[in-house]
Amino acid sequence: MLLLLSCFLQNYYQNKLRLALIGQSLFGQEVYTNLRKQGHKVVGVFTVPDRDGKADPLAVVAEKDGTPVFKFPRWRVKGKPITEVVEAYKAVGAELNVMPFCSQFIPMNVIDHPAHGSIIYHPSILPLHRGASAINWTLIQGDKKAGFSIFWADDGLDTGPILLQRECSVEPNDTVDSLYNRFLFPEGIKAMVNLAQPAEAIHNWIRGHDKVPGAWTVIDGQVRSLQHTFSHTHTHTHTITFTVCIEGASQAGVVTKNGLVLYGSDSKALMVKNLQFEDGKMISAAKYFSSGDTARVELTDDEKKIAEEIRDIWKGILSNVAAIEETTDFFKSGAASMDVVRLVEEIKQRCVGLQLQNEDVYMATTFQDFIQMFVRRLRGEDQEEEMVIDYATKDVNNMTVKMPWQCFINGKFEDAENGKTANTINPADGSVICKVAYASVGDVDRAVAAAKEAFEVGPWGRMNPRDRGTLLYKLADLMEEHQEELATIESIDSGAVYTLALKTHIGMSIQTFRYFAGWCDKIQGKTIPINQARPNRNLTFTKKEPLGVCAIVIPWNYPLMMLAWKSAACLAAGNTLVLKPAQVTPLSALKFAELTVKAGIPKGVINIVPGSGGMVGQRMSDHPDIRKLGFTGSTPIGKQIMKSCALSNLKKVSLELGGKSPLIIFSDCDMDKAVRMGMSSVFFNKGENCIAAGRLFVEESIHDEYIRRVVEEIKKMKVGDPLHRSTDHGPQNHKAHMDKLVEYCEVGVKEGATLVYGGKQVDRPGFFMQPTLFTDVEDHMFIAKEESFGPIMVVSKFKDGDIDGVLSRANDTEFGLASGVFTRDINKAMYVSERLDAGTVFVNTYNKTDVASPFGGFKQSGFGKDLGEDALNEYLRTKAVTVEY
Repeated sequence: MLLLLSCFLQNYYQNKLRLALIGQSLFGQEVYTNLRKQGHKVVGVFTVPDRDGKADPLAVVAEKDGTPVFKFPRWRVKGKPITEVVEAYKAVGAELNVMPFCSQFIPMNVIDHPAHGSIIYHPSILPLHRGASAINWTLIQGDKKAGFSIFWADDGLDTGPILLQRECSVEPNDTVDSLYNRFLFPEGIKAMVNLAQPAEAIHNWIRGHDKVPGAWTVIDGQVRSLQHTFSHTHTHTHTITFTVCIEGASQAGVVTKNGLVLYGSDSKALMVKNLQFEDGKMISAAKYFSSGDTARVELTDDEKKIAEEIRDIWKGILSNVAAIEETTDFFKSGAASMDVVRLVEEIKQRCVGLQLQNEDVYMATTFQDFIQMFVRRLRGEDQEEEMVIDYATKDVNNMTVKMPWQCFINGKFEDAENGKTANTINPADGSVICKVAYASVGDVDRAVAAAKEAFEVGPWGRMNPRDRGTLLYKLADLMEEHQEELATIESIDSGAVYTLALKTHIGMSIQTFRYFAGWCDKIQGKTIPINQARPNRNLTFTKKEPLGVCAIVIPWNYPLMMLAWKSAACLAAGNTLVLKPAQVTPLSALKFAELTVKAGIPKGVINIVPGSGGMVGQRMSDHPDIRKLGFTGSTPIGKQIMKSCALSNLKKVSLELGGKSPLIIFSDCDMDKAVRMGMSSVFFNKGENCIAAGRLFVEESIHDEYIRRVVEEIKKMKVGDPLHRSTDHGPQNHKAHMDKLVEYCEVGVKEGATLVYGGKQVDRPGFFMQPTLFTDVEDHMFIAKEESFGPIMVVSKFKDGDIDGVLSRANDTEFGLASGVFTRDINKAMYVSERLDAGTVFVNTYNKTDVASPFGGFKQSGFGKDLGEDALNEYLRTKAVTVEY
């Protein structure tokens, strides 16, 4: 049927069309895919809203392709079209509506709007059985024929002129499902793999049906769906675990540590990464036939003797237990922490050289589980597979930097599911540093699943908080050990001056992890006195608990530091995370991921998924298993994230957004310091600084002198290669941003502000912007209101002594991230700091942030805090417990 629909469109319309697809379900998804294969452009998909946080299959595939998707719950209210919905539809400019399996009532001004009208599919031989339950009534009425119709839609949606019909016989035992699968549904749904063909053809078939609708085969008598394949795999490069019988295959399949290897009729191999069971459960193919992570092992005679010796050790410790059974639980039998130490040390004394930790006892608390763990440890079977990293390397800054470039999911670096990559650019010269994985929605889903498993059943969720802190301390130590390499990566990827990257980008990241490592075992609740209901007594206390899986989306100006500010608090609180670095600066985050493995952070706790905000970030916002999202970026994107988080599963949100931070300089300031710090407030990190002073207010009596001295200092600034130690000012982060800054300056000049210095791109390779100074900036001007996020100083003067007037002007903004004041008068300083409407106020300094001090904004600069004890509360929830006794 689907092929007929596509052929009809192909034959009826000789030219490719701009189509709007209005519908839902797997069938709608297949129609969408085939229309695109025919070369038609789908300009918009209109489908139903997400249910329980899950998108309709049509929406899923369209969003992956970047096609605009609209999820309207309804098109009409009380019979009248909703204006906003209709206007959104008209804006896509469709020439024809295609409506597969549409359950909504569509207004006639939408049906008739395209030049070619609307066509629709219906699962009956019209005029029989109109309405949504047509196929059901085909069977209820005992019809001998079933079929479908394609027709022009009218106001009733199934009463227009018929274009095409096909029919089939109804068998005595047919059901709705069998009719759909045999005839009405598109060819290829639930498609069995034909293994009697070359490996490449098998690979193409599986990837063509990957996940939805799914390609299946029979493995050892059981139906299994095959997903995520790689072609031309050579078995000899993998360790064989065991073989399985594949129905219809020329030879047995091979389960390896990397997946399931299948063979085509040409004896070439392909690798299957995932298997799905009939109940929907999906596992890694490498773990097929495992019980949990590993199958239970049979003990040799020698191992049985050692097991009995260990039973005696257990008996010696658990003297209150009559006999140590297979199901005896070490802790439920009364063991304490000192008993754990004794058990571990006695066994290590018996088996010299065995690597056994106290944590192993907590992970295998019953005798049978402990023996299984012990034997695997004795055999060396449970050793972690050495991490394989396909580095991109670069000889730069007198060293060879080694940069992971793939997605980091569940403790491993791997390609994006769709195989896509994107180039990351060195802003100093515009050259390509390397390719980086470009993640898909499927990659986000796998990362979230890994994080969820790590939180719910992995060692991280059961780990002693102090041990968790020890791992974070170790991670900070490794970051310090690799700080020169991290700073070099940060410099070439973001344009940060190397010395600044070393001190601030990397240095503060290390400090942040050490600070929050110290908090791990200090997160605690309270006891609360409540009214007693006599004669009973009550105890009420609160607990601080982690939220679960958290998403973190970070910007491109301080790639590693923004990662640290959010993820350190998140991890200290006991959560797991999925992090999306900025698309233009992913490299330091991926290097960080490598260090987390070396630090011993369990797999799945930290996942790094590079890619676009529109796909990866949006999926994080929508994902039903994510409980918190922390975002640093622009205010418009923050609003979109907040909306998506609310509509999906009301996930907790913290937002650090745009700013236009005022800096007030009074005539009684320390002029030398005010000039030096005023320069820093604007030009620090090339102006790509969220708390940068977006507007300086200088008291009239010192204005001209202040400007003269600032110009002198700007002229001394060395603009150049960020890796040179004497460079003051490096390139802007990426070309689009630099172009935006040039345009910003042009607007300032056009509106009448005085361009004192700069305003143009530096005439050299790369994305260098001249340090820029504007004066005579009036309150109504664009540059007075909008953030530049670049090295542009915007100065306005204010009348001598007009404190309240300049405060009113400084607060006349929708942003409230930071602010500053310079004066020697402490009373004036305190008066101004109390009245500045911003989350941070600097007095006689600027940019002075510290890991122990909370950081966050007011108004449209967002809410929630990074850093300090306050940041922990962003990743914790409070549970109240009342006990009657």
